[in-house]
Amino acid sequence: MTLEAFYNTIGSDYNAVLTRMGNSEKMLGKFVRKFKNDKTTDDLIAAFENGDYETAFRAAHTLKGLCANLGLDKLHASSAELTEALRNTVADNAAELLKVVRADRDFIVDALAQLDE
Repeated sequence: MTLEAFYNTIGSDYNAVLTRMGNSEKMLGKFVRKFKNDKTTDDLIAAFENGDYETAFRAAHTLKGLCANLGLDKLHASSAELTEALRNTVADNAAELLKVVRADRDFIVDALAQLDE
């Protein structure tokens, strides 16, 4: 799968992300491939499950920014929603939002596995 096909598969705007990366497909490919090894989502899940909502908030916020930079739009949206649900108090729907974040991350990681095939 090409990098452009990857972005099409995950529903993101390849050209917008490429522009943000200085029109360097090599740089974009390098950084987006690193995402599959990023532990931010794992840290978020662990913190949430341990009731450490301050750390979970910071991890969700970090994930949101990372996804914005890489053009991982669906995960950006779900992590942004979770960030707000954790901002001051834990919203009633935070656990459900975390499930969405996890599913969105897994979808991206699965698509990234196909990127180099």
